[in-house]
Amino acid sequence: MFPQKESGAPATCMGPASTQDLNSSYGDGMAGECSRKPDQKLPELRGMGDLTMFSSDSSYLSSRGRMIKWFWDSAEEGYRTYHMDEYDEDKNPSGIINLGTSENKLCFDLLSERLSQQDMQWVEPSLLQYPDWRGHLFLREEVAKFLSFYCKSPAPLKPENVVVLNGCASLFSALATVLCEAGEAFLIPTPYYGAITQHVYLYGHVRLAYVYLDSEVTGTDTRPFQLTVEKLEMALQEANSKGVKVKGLILINPQNPLGDIYSPGELQEYLVFAKRHELHVIVDEVYMLSVFEDSVGYRSVLSLEGLPDPQRTHVMWATSKDFGMSGLRFGTLYTENQDVATAVASLCRYHGLSGLVQHQMAQLLRDRDWINQVYLPGNHARLKAACAYVSEELRALRIPFLSRGAGFFIWADLRKYLRKATFEEEMLLWRRFLHNKVLLSFGKAFECKEPGWFRFVFSDKAQRLRLGMQRVRQVLEGDAQMAEDSPALADPGAK
Repeated sequence: MFPQKESGAPATCMGPASTQDLNSSYGDGMAGECSRKPDQKLPELRGMGDLTMFSSDSSYLSSRGRMIKWFWDSAEEGYRTYHMDEYDEDKNPSGIINLGTSENKLCFDLLSERLSQQDMQWVEPSLLQYPDWRGHLFLREEVAKFLSFYCKSPAPLKPENVVVLNGCASLFSALATVLCEAGEAFLIPTPYYGAITQHVYLYGHVRLAYVYLDSEVTGTDTRPFQLTVEKLEMALQEANSKGVKVKGLILINPQNPLGDIYSPGELQEYLVFAKRHELHVIVDEVYMLSVFEDSVGYRSVLSLEGLPDPQRTHVMWATSKDFGMSGLRFGTLYTENQDVATAVASLCRYHGLSGLVQHQMAQLLRDRDWINQVYLPGNHARLKAACAYVSEELRALRIPFLSRGAGFFIWADLRKYLRKATFEEEMLLWRRFLHNKVLLSFGKAFECKEPGWFRFVFSDKAQRLRLGMQRVRQVLEGDAQMAEDSPALADPGAK
Protein backbone atom coordinates (compact mmCIF):
# COMPACT_ATOMS: atom_id res chain seq x y z
CA MET A 1 0.00 0.00 0.00
CA PHE A 2 2.71 2.46 1.11
CA PRO A 3 6.48 2.21 1.55
CA GLN A 4 6.97 0.80 5.05
CA LYS A 5 9.69 3.15 6.30
CA GLU A 6 9.23 4.71 9.72
CA SER A 7 10.59 7.74 11.64
CA GLY A 8 11.61 7.97 14.40
CA ALA A 9 9.81 28.49 26.60
CA PRO A 10 6.94 29.71 24.71
CA ALA A 11 5.14 32.99 25.16
CA THR A 12 1.71 32.91 26.71
CA CYS A 13 -0.89 35.59 26.16
CA MET A 14 -4.54 36.43 25.80
CA GLY A 15 -6.15 35.72 22.46
CA PRO A 16 -9.66 37.00 21.96
CA ALA A 17 -11.93 35.01 19.72
CA SER A 18 -11.71 37.98 17.43
CA THR A 19 -8.25 37.36 16.02
CA GLN A 20 -8.88 33.76 15.08
CA ASP A 21 -8.47 32.50 11.55
CA LEU A 22 -11.57 30.39 11.66
CA ASN A 23 -11.28 26.68 11.36
CA SER A 24 -14.44 24.79 10.51
CA SER A 25 -14.51 21.30 9.01
CA TYR A 26 -16.74 18.86 7.31
CA GLY A 27 -19.39 18.11 9.84
CA ASP A 28 -17.40 19.41 12.76
CA GLY A 29 -16.54 22.30 10.50
CA MET A 30 -14.38 21.92 7.41
CA ALA A 31 -14.46 25.45 6.06
CA GLY A 32 -11.84 26.88 8.35
CA GLU A 33 -9.50 23.91 8.10
CA CYS A 34 -9.03 25.25 4.61
CA SER A 35 -8.97 28.99 5.19
CA ARG A 36 -10.85 32.16 5.63
CA LYS A 37 -10.36 35.38 3.73
CA PRO A 38 -7.05 36.70 5.09
CA ASP A 39 -8.06 40.35 4.89
CA GLN A 40 -11.12 39.84 7.11
CA LYS A 41 -10.32 40.67 10.73
CA LEU A 42 -12.92 40.00 13.37
CA PRO A 43 -12.93 42.88 15.86
CA GLU A 44 -12.67 42.10 19.54
CA LEU A 45 -15.75 40.36 20.86
CA ARG A 46 -17.00 40.84 24.40
CA GLY A 47 -20.15 38.78 24.40
CA MET A 48 -23.31 40.81 23.90
CA GLY A 49 -21.76 43.92 22.38
CA ASP A 50 -22.75 45.71 19.18
CA LEU A 51 -21.97 43.25 16.39
CA THR A 52 -23.53 45.15 13.51
CA MET A 53 -20.44 47.14 12.64
CA PHE A 54 -18.60 44.14 11.24
CA SER A 55 -21.23 41.51 10.48
CA SER A 56 -22.73 40.85 7.06
CA ASP A 57 -24.95 43.47 5.43
CA SER A 58 -28.22 41.53 5.14
CA SER A 59 -31.23 43.62 6.20
CA TYR A 60 -33.26 40.43 6.66
CA LEU A 61 -31.24 39.21 9.67
CA SER A 62 -30.89 40.23 13.28
CA SER A 63 -27.47 41.34 14.51
CA ARG A 64 -26.94 37.79 15.76
CA GLY A 65 -28.02 36.39 12.41
CA ARG A 66 -25.64 38.72 10.59
CA MET A 67 -22.78 37.61 12.86
CA ILE A 68 -23.57 33.94 12.22
CA LYS A 69 -23.68 34.57 8.47
CA TRP A 70 -20.38 36.46 8.76
CA PHE A 71 -18.68 33.36 10.18
CA TRP A 72 -19.92 31.33 7.22
CA ASP A 73 -18.99 33.93 4.60
CA SER A 74 -15.53 34.52 6.05
CA ALA A 75 -14.50 30.88 5.71
CA GLU A 76 -15.10 30.59 2.01
CA GLU A 77 -11.83 30.63 0.08
CA GLY A 78 -10.37 27.16 0.53
CA TYR A 79 -13.63 25.41 1.38
CA ARG A 80 -15.60 26.61 -1.62
CA THR A 81 -12.69 26.38 -4.02
CA TYR A 82 -12.23 22.74 -3.05
CA HIS A 83 -15.89 21.82 -3.38
CA MET A 84 -16.14 23.47 -6.80
CA ASP A 85 -13.15 21.45 -8.03
CA GLU A 86 -13.00 18.29 -5.93
CA TYR A 87 -10.67 15.55 -7.14
CA ASP A 88 -12.20 12.40 -8.58
CA GLU A 89 -10.00 9.73 -10.10
CA ASP A 90 -12.37 9.21 -13.04
CA LYS A 91 -14.51 12.33 -13.34
CA ASN A 92 -12.06 15.07 -12.32
CA PRO A 93 -8.45 13.77 -12.11
CA SER A 94 -7.05 17.31 -12.21
CA GLY A 95 -9.23 18.43 -9.29
CA ILE A 96 -8.06 19.47 -5.83
CA ILE A 97 -6.64 16.81 -3.49
CA ASN A 98 -7.76 17.47 0.08
CA LEU A 99 -4.97 16.93 2.63
CA GLY A 100 -6.47 19.60 4.84
CA THR A 101 -9.63 18.12 6.39
CA SER A 102 -9.15 15.71 9.27
CA GLU A 103 -11.29 12.78 8.16
CA ASN A 104 -10.43 9.10 8.11
CA LYS A 105 -11.10 7.81 4.58
CA LEU A 106 -9.16 4.56 4.94
CA CYS A 107 -11.77 2.12 6.28
CA PHE A 108 -14.97 2.55 4.28
CA ASP A 109 -14.84 -1.12 3.27
CA LEU A 110 -14.80 -2.30 6.90
CA LEU A 111 -17.46 0.17 8.01
CA SER A 112 -19.85 -0.36 5.10
CA GLU A 113 -19.77 -4.12 5.61
CA ARG A 114 -20.53 -3.81 9.32
CA LEU A 115 -23.22 -1.15 8.93
CA SER A 116 -24.95 -3.22 6.26
CA GLN A 117 -25.46 -6.27 8.46
CA GLN A 118 -28.94 -7.35 9.47
CA ASP A 119 -28.72 -6.26 13.11
CA MET A 120 -28.38 -2.65 11.99
CA GLN A 121 -31.70 -2.73 10.13
CA TRP A 122 -34.26 -2.54 12.91
CA VAL A 123 -37.39 -0.45 13.44
CA GLU A 124 -39.70 -0.47 16.43
CA PRO A 125 -42.21 2.13 17.69
CA SER A 126 -39.95 3.56 20.40
CA LEU A 127 -37.28 4.45 17.80
CA LEU A 128 -39.77 6.64 15.95
CA GLN A 129 -41.02 8.48 19.04
CA TYR A 130 -39.58 11.24 21.22
CA PRO A 131 -36.75 9.82 23.34
CA ASP A 132 -35.29 10.85 26.64
CA TRP A 133 -33.32 13.90 25.48
CA ARG A 134 -30.17 12.48 27.08
CA GLY A 135 -30.48 9.62 24.61
CA HIS A 136 -32.26 6.27 24.74
CA LEU A 137 -31.27 4.35 27.86
CA PHE A 138 -30.12 1.34 25.80
CA LEU A 139 -27.58 3.58 24.01
CA ARG A 140 -26.37 5.35 27.15
CA GLU A 141 -25.80 1.94 28.77
CA GLU A 142 -23.70 0.84 25.79
CA VAL A 143 -21.74 4.11 25.77
CA ALA A 144 -20.97 3.70 29.49
CA LYS A 145 -19.73 0.13 28.92
CA PHE A 146 -17.74 1.16 25.84
CA LEU A 147 -16.00 4.07 27.60
CA SER A 148 -15.38 1.97 30.71
CA PHE A 149 -13.55 -0.61 28.60
CA TYR A 150 -11.60 1.59 26.17
CA CYS A 151 -10.86 4.40 28.63
CA LYS A 152 -9.84 1.79 31.23
CA SER A 153 -11.80 3.48 34.00
CA PRO A 154 -11.00 2.26 37.55
CA ALA A 155 -14.71 1.62 38.18
CA PRO A 156 -17.58 1.07 35.73
CA LEU A 157 -18.91 4.32 34.29
CA LYS A 158 -22.58 5.11 34.82
CA PRO A 159 -25.28 5.56 32.15
CA GLU A 160 -26.85 8.42 34.12
CA ASN A 161 -23.65 10.43 33.52
CA VAL A 162 -23.90 10.01 29.73
CA VAL A 163 -25.56 12.43 27.29
CA VAL A 164 -25.59 11.69 23.55
CA LEU A 165 -26.05 14.25 20.78
CA ASN A 166 -25.15 14.93 17.17
CA GLY A 167 -21.39 15.43 17.36
CA CYS A 168 -18.70 17.22 19.33
CA ALA A 169 -19.38 20.56 17.62
CA SER A 170 -22.84 20.60 19.23
CA LEU A 171 -21.34 19.44 22.49
CA PHE A 172 -18.78 22.27 22.61
CA SER A 173 -21.57 24.72 21.85
CA ALA A 174 -23.87 23.29 24.52
CA LEU A 175 -21.18 23.17 27.21
CA ALA A 176 -20.06 26.73 26.50
CA THR A 177 -23.67 27.92 26.77
CA VAL A 178 -24.44 26.17 30.05
CA LEU A 179 -21.08 26.76 31.79
CA CYS A 180 -20.31 30.39 30.88
CA GLU A 181 -21.95 33.78 30.82
CA ALA A 182 -21.68 35.74 27.57
CA GLY A 183 -18.24 37.31 27.29
CA GLU A 184 -16.51 34.82 29.60
CA ALA A 185 -13.72 32.59 28.32
CA PHE A 186 -12.07 29.19 28.22
CA LEU A 187 -8.31 28.78 28.29
CA ILE A 188 -7.06 26.76 25.32
CA PRO A 189 -3.47 25.86 24.37
CA THR A 190 -2.46 26.81 20.82
CA PRO A 191 -2.12 25.57 18.18
CA TYR A 192 -5.60 24.05 18.46
CA TYR A 193 -8.49 22.86 16.30
CA GLY A 194 -9.77 26.30 15.37
CA ALA A 195 -13.42 25.43 14.73
CA ILE A 196 -13.82 25.48 18.50
CA THR A 197 -13.85 29.28 18.17
CA GLN A 198 -17.17 29.11 16.36
CA HIS A 199 -18.53 26.29 18.49
CA VAL A 200 -18.26 28.24 21.74
CA TYR A 201 -19.17 31.66 20.33
CA LEU A 202 -22.15 31.34 17.98
CA TYR A 203 -24.69 30.37 20.68
CA GLY A 204 -22.94 31.16 23.93
CA HIS A 205 -20.90 34.26 22.99
CA VAL A 206 -18.01 32.66 24.86
CA ARG A 207 -14.43 33.60 24.07
CA LEU A 208 -11.10 31.75 24.06
CA ALA A 209 -8.02 32.81 26.01
CA TYR A 210 -4.99 31.47 24.17
CA VAL A 211 -2.10 29.73 25.89
CA TYR A 212 0.48 30.27 23.16
CA LEU A 213 3.05 27.49 22.80
CA ASP A 214 6.07 27.48 20.48
CA SER A 215 8.43 24.97 18.93
CA GLU A 216 11.53 25.81 20.97
CA VAL A 217 13.01 22.93 22.96
CA THR A 218 14.63 24.33 26.10
CA GLY A 219 16.03 21.15 27.65
CA THR A 220 16.39 17.40 27.40
CA ASP A 221 13.10 16.85 29.22
CA THR A 222 11.05 19.22 27.05
CA ARG A 223 9.38 18.86 23.67
CA PRO A 224 8.10 21.28 21.00
CA PHE A 225 4.79 23.01 21.81
CA GLN A 226 4.78 21.60 25.34
CA LEU A 227 2.04 22.71 27.69
CA THR A 228 3.00 23.39 31.32
CA VAL A 229 1.14 24.63 34.38
CA GLU A 230 3.39 27.71 34.39
CA LYS A 231 2.09 28.66 30.93
CA LEU A 232 -1.50 28.08 32.05
CA GLU A 233 -0.96 30.34 35.06
CA MET A 234 0.51 33.07 32.85
CA ALA A 235 -2.42 32.93 30.43
CA LEU A 236 -4.96 33.02 33.26
CA GLN A 237 -3.26 36.01 34.87
CA GLU A 238 -3.14 37.88 31.58
CA ALA A 239 -6.81 37.21 30.86
CA ASN A 240 -7.76 38.41 34.34
CA SER A 241 -5.64 41.55 33.90
CA LYS A 242 -7.70 42.39 30.81
CA GLY A 243 -10.96 42.02 32.67
CA VAL A 244 -11.86 38.67 31.08
CA LYS A 245 -13.34 36.08 33.44
CA VAL A 246 -12.04 32.60 32.65
CA LYS A 247 -14.48 29.78 33.50
CA GLY A 248 -12.68 26.74 32.16
CA LEU A 249 -9.87 24.97 30.33
CA ILE A 250 -10.19 23.01 27.07
CA LEU A 251 -7.78 20.11 26.50
CA ILE A 252 -7.64 17.98 23.33
CA ASN A 253 -6.00 14.59 23.93
CA PRO A 254 -4.63 13.30 21.55
CA GLN A 255 -4.05 16.86 20.42
CA ASN A 256 -5.12 18.36 17.09
CA PRO A 257 -3.02 19.48 15.13
CA LEU A 258 0.09 18.35 17.03
CA GLY A 259 -0.82 14.70 17.58
CA ASP A 260 0.62 15.22 21.07
CA ILE A 261 -0.45 12.97 23.95
CA TYR A 262 -0.56 14.16 27.54
CA SER A 263 0.92 11.80 30.10
CA PRO A 264 -1.12 10.84 33.18
CA GLY A 265 1.17 13.05 35.25
CA GLU A 266 0.62 16.02 32.99
CA LEU A 267 -3.15 15.50 33.02
CA GLN A 268 -3.11 15.44 36.81
CA GLU A 269 -1.10 18.69 36.90
CA TYR A 270 -3.56 20.44 34.55
CA LEU A 271 -6.55 19.18 36.54
CA VAL A 272 -5.03 20.31 39.84
CA PHE A 273 -4.36 23.74 38.31
CA ALA A 274 -8.01 23.93 37.23
CA LYS A 275 -9.27 22.88 40.67
CA ARG A 276 -7.08 25.51 42.34
CA HIS A 277 -8.80 28.21 40.27
CA GLU A 278 -12.26 26.55 40.27
CA LEU A 279 -12.20 26.08 36.50
CA HIS A 280 -14.21 23.56 34.52
CA VAL A 281 -12.11 21.24 32.33
CA ILE A 282 -13.48 20.01 29.00
CA VAL A 283 -11.39 17.09 27.73
CA ASP A 284 -11.93 16.25 24.05
CA GLU A 285 -10.78 12.64 23.47
CA VAL A 286 -12.18 12.28 19.97
CA TYR A 287 -8.95 10.64 18.69
CA MET A 288 -8.46 8.25 21.63
CA LEU A 289 -8.75 5.06 19.51
CA SER A 290 -6.65 6.53 16.68
CA VAL A 291 -3.33 6.01 18.51
CA PHE A 292 -1.65 3.67 16.02
CA GLU A 293 1.90 3.38 17.37
CA ASP A 294 2.21 0.55 19.91
CA SER A 295 4.93 2.41 21.80
CA VAL A 296 2.68 5.39 22.54
CA GLY A 297 1.18 5.15 26.01
CA TYR A 298 -2.16 6.93 25.72
CA ARG A 299 -4.27 7.29 28.88
CA SER A 300 -7.79 8.70 29.00
CA VAL A 301 -8.59 11.19 31.72
CA LEU A 302 -11.30 8.72 32.75
CA SER A 303 -8.58 6.19 33.59
CA LEU A 304 -7.16 8.35 36.37
CA GLU A 305 -7.70 7.32 39.98
CA GLY A 306 -9.51 10.07 41.86
CA LEU A 307 -10.09 13.08 39.62
CA PRO A 308 -9.16 16.28 41.51
CA ASP A 309 -12.52 17.92 40.76
CA PRO A 310 -14.95 15.42 39.18
CA GLN A 311 -17.87 17.87 39.28
CA ARG A 312 -15.97 20.20 36.94
CA THR A 313 -14.43 17.57 34.65
CA HIS A 314 -16.36 16.87 31.46
CA VAL A 315 -15.20 14.35 28.81
CA MET A 316 -16.33 14.16 25.20
CA TRP A 317 -15.91 11.50 22.54
CA ALA A 318 -17.46 10.81 19.14
CA THR A 319 -17.37 8.31 16.29
CA SER A 320 -16.45 10.94 13.67
CA LYS A 321 -12.68 10.32 13.90
CA ASP A 322 -12.06 6.93 15.51
CA PHE A 323 -14.72 5.25 13.37
CA GLY A 324 -14.43 7.39 10.24
CA MET A 325 -18.06 8.55 10.50
CA SER A 326 -17.86 12.33 10.39
CA GLY A 327 -21.08 12.42 8.36
CA LEU A 328 -23.12 10.27 10.73
CA ARG A 329 -23.00 12.80 13.62
CA PHE A 330 -22.75 10.99 16.93
CA GLY A 331 -21.07 12.42 20.02
CA THR A 332 -21.24 11.81 23.73
CA LEU A 333 -20.58 13.66 26.97
CA TYR A 334 -19.54 11.98 30.20
CA THR A 335 -19.88 14.11 33.33
CA GLU A 336 -20.59 13.34 36.98
CA ASN A 337 -22.21 16.75 37.36
CA GLN A 338 -25.94 16.12 37.02
CA ASP A 339 -26.76 19.82 36.70
CA VAL A 340 -24.44 20.04 33.67
CA ALA A 341 -25.79 16.79 32.20
CA THR A 342 -29.39 17.97 32.56
CA ALA A 343 -28.71 21.40 31.07
CA VAL A 344 -26.87 19.88 28.07
CA ALA A 345 -29.65 17.30 27.65
CA SER A 346 -32.20 20.11 27.44
CA LEU A 347 -30.29 21.50 24.45
CA CYS A 348 -30.39 18.03 22.87
CA ARG A 349 -33.91 18.94 21.78
CA TYR A 350 -32.09 20.80 19.02
CA HIS A 351 -29.05 18.51 18.68
CA GLY A 352 -30.43 15.01 19.19
CA LEU A 353 -30.04 11.86 17.14
CA SER A 354 -32.80 9.91 15.45
CA GLY A 355 -33.88 6.70 17.14
CA LEU A 356 -32.65 4.67 14.16
CA VAL A 357 -29.14 6.11 14.45
CA GLN A 358 -29.16 5.50 18.21
CA HIS A 359 -29.97 1.84 17.56
CA GLN A 360 -27.13 1.56 15.03
CA MET A 361 -24.65 3.19 17.40
CA ALA A 362 -25.62 0.84 20.23
CA GLN A 363 -25.13 -2.17 17.96
CA LEU A 364 -21.76 -0.89 16.80
CA LEU A 365 -20.40 -0.04 20.26
CA ARG A 366 -21.45 -3.36 21.80
CA ASP A 367 -19.74 -5.40 19.04
CA ARG A 368 -16.45 -5.72 20.91
CA ASP A 369 -15.29 -8.68 18.80
CA TRP A 370 -15.59 -6.74 15.53
CA ILE A 371 -14.00 -3.62 17.02
CA ASN A 372 -11.03 -5.45 18.56
CA GLN A 373 -10.42 -8.14 15.96
CA VAL A 374 -11.36 -6.43 12.70
CA TYR A 375 -11.74 -2.67 12.84
CA LEU A 376 -9.06 -1.40 15.19
CA PRO A 377 -6.23 -3.63 13.90
CA GLY A 378 -7.13 -2.79 10.30
CA ASN A 379 -7.54 0.92 10.95
CA HIS A 380 -4.29 1.20 12.92
CA ALA A 381 -2.30 -0.67 10.28
CA ARG A 382 -3.63 1.58 7.52
CA LEU A 383 -3.03 4.76 9.53
CA LYS A 384 0.51 3.63 10.32
CA ALA A 385 1.30 2.89 6.67
CA ALA A 386 -0.18 6.18 5.44
CA CYS A 387 1.69 8.16 8.09
CA ALA A 388 4.96 6.41 7.21
CA TYR A 389 4.50 7.28 3.53
CA VAL A 390 3.88 11.00 4.09
CA SER A 391 6.68 11.11 6.69
CA GLU A 392 9.14 9.67 4.17
CA GLU A 393 8.05 12.18 1.54
CA LEU A 394 8.64 15.05 3.96
CA ARG A 395 12.04 13.64 4.95
CA ALA A 396 13.04 13.48 1.31
CA LEU A 397 12.31 17.22 1.12
CA ARG A 398 14.31 17.79 4.35
CA ILE A 399 11.24 19.19 6.07
CA PRO A 400 11.17 18.98 9.88
CA PHE A 401 7.90 17.70 11.29
CA LEU A 402 6.14 16.39 14.38
CA SER A 403 4.40 13.03 14.23
CA ARG A 404 3.65 11.20 17.44
CA GLY A 405 1.72 8.15 16.29
CA ALA A 406 -1.77 9.47 17.01
CA GLY A 407 -4.48 11.16 14.98
CA PHE A 408 -4.61 11.64 11.22
CA PHE A 409 -2.04 14.37 10.69
CA ILE A 410 1.57 15.52 10.66
CA TRP A 411 2.55 19.01 11.84
CA ALA A 412 5.19 20.15 9.35
CA ASP A 413 7.63 23.06 9.57
CA LEU A 414 7.69 24.88 6.21
CA ARG A 415 9.25 28.06 7.58
CA LYS A 416 12.25 27.79 5.28
CA TYR A 417 9.91 28.30 2.30
CA LEU A 418 8.67 31.69 3.56
CA ARG A 419 10.50 34.72 2.17
CA LYS A 420 9.69 36.52 5.43
CA ALA A 421 8.50 35.11 8.73
CA THR A 422 4.97 36.53 8.47
CA PHE A 423 1.48 35.11 8.30
CA GLU A 424 1.00 36.96 5.01
CA GLU A 425 3.82 34.85 3.56
CA GLU A 426 2.27 31.73 5.08
CA MET A 427 -0.99 32.55 3.31
CA LEU A 428 0.82 33.09 0.01
CA LEU A 429 2.42 29.65 0.32
CA TRP A 430 -0.97 28.14 1.15
CA ARG A 431 -2.40 29.73 -1.98
CA ARG A 432 0.44 28.33 -4.09
CA PHE A 433 -0.50 24.87 -2.84
CA LEU A 434 -4.17 25.49 -3.65
CA HIS A 435 -3.26 26.83 -7.09
CA ASN A 436 -1.38 23.57 -7.67
CA LYS A 437 -4.52 21.63 -6.67
CA VAL A 438 -3.62 20.46 -3.18
CA LEU A 439 -5.44 21.73 -0.10
CA LEU A 440 -3.56 21.93 3.23
CA SER A 441 -4.29 23.64 6.54
CA PHE A 442 -2.03 26.57 7.47
CA GLY A 443 -0.79 27.32 10.96
CA LYS A 444 -2.70 30.55 11.53
CA ALA A 445 -5.96 28.60 11.21
CA PHE A 446 -4.88 26.85 14.44
CA GLU A 447 -3.66 30.12 15.99
CA CYS A 448 -0.05 28.92 15.87
CA LYS A 449 2.19 31.81 16.97
CA GLU A 450 4.96 30.89 14.46
CA PRO A 451 4.27 31.48 10.75
CA GLY A 452 5.10 28.59 8.45
CA TRP A 453 3.66 25.50 10.11
CA PHE A 454 1.19 23.39 8.09
CA ARG A 455 -0.95 20.37 8.92
CA PHE A 456 -0.79 17.41 6.50
CA VAL A 457 -3.69 14.93 6.82
CA PHE A 458 -2.56 11.44 5.77
CA SER A 459 -5.71 9.36 6.46
CA ASP A 460 -6.60 8.89 2.80
CA LYS A 461 -6.18 6.29 0.08
CA ALA A 462 -2.69 5.67 -1.31
CA GLN A 463 -3.41 6.98 -4.79
CA ARG A 464 -4.70 10.33 -3.55
CA LEU A 465 -1.84 10.66 -1.06
CA ARG A 466 0.76 10.01 -3.75
CA LEU A 467 -0.75 12.56 -6.09
CA GLY A 468 -1.20 15.09 -3.30
CA MET A 469 2.41 14.79 -2.15
CA GLN A 470 3.61 15.07 -5.77
CA ARG A 471 1.79 18.39 -6.00
CA VAL A 472 3.25 19.53 -2.68
CA ARG A 473 6.74 18.67 -3.92
CA GLN A 474 6.19 20.62 -7.14
CA VAL A 475 5.30 23.76 -5.18
CA LEU A 476 8.16 23.47 -2.70
CA GLU A 477 10.80 22.60 -5.27
CA GLY A 478 9.61 25.54 -7.35
CA ASP A 479 9.92 27.81 -4.31
CA ALA A 480 13.39 26.48 -3.54
CA GLN A 481 14.51 27.12 -7.10
CA MET A 482 13.07 30.63 -7.01
CA ALA A 483 14.90 31.35 -3.73
CA GLU A 484 18.12 30.03 -5.25
CA ASP A 485 17.70 32.27 -8.29
CA SER A 486 16.88 35.28 -6.08
CA PRO A 487 18.90 34.88 -2.87
CA ALA A 488 17.99 38.37 -1.70
CA LEU A 489 14.39 37.19 -1.27
CA ALA A 490 15.28 34.29 0.99
CA ASP A 491 15.02 34.62 4.75
CA PRO A 492 18.58 34.16 6.00
CA GLY A 493 17.28 33.11 9.42
CA ALA A 494 15.18 30.24 8.07
CA LYS A 495 16.15 26.80 9.33
